[in-house]
Amino acid sequence: MGRIRRQLQQAYPVSTPPAIVFCALCLRALPPSEQEAHHLIPRSKGGKETVLLHRICHKKIHTTLSETELAREFFRVERLRTHPEIAHFLEWVQNKPAHFYNRSAKNQRLRKP
Repeated sequence: MGRIRRQLQQAYPVSTPPAIVFCALCLRALPPSEQEAHHLIPRSKGGKETVLLHRICHKKIHTTLSETELAREFFRVERLRTHPEIAHFLEWVQNKPAHFYNRSAKNQRLRKP
């Protein structure tokens, strides 16, 4: 289990009912099983601040943008929403249930031509 997940579990103990959390990117309800912490500026570039996202939203960010692009230009959630490919993804995912996850999405940089 990762350090960030442990910190989240300490911040939200199991004994108290969890408050409804929303994904910072798509603004849909975020069930605990789908929560992932996204560094706004990648850790490799010195980033420390994180936001909670759906797994599918987090994966979309990292399959679309490089760490350099994230650090230089897309280090705010508002800026991420302006990227054309991510904006298209957000329109698509809005009608999906909160626990939806598409395992078939692949990193476009790794696809063979």
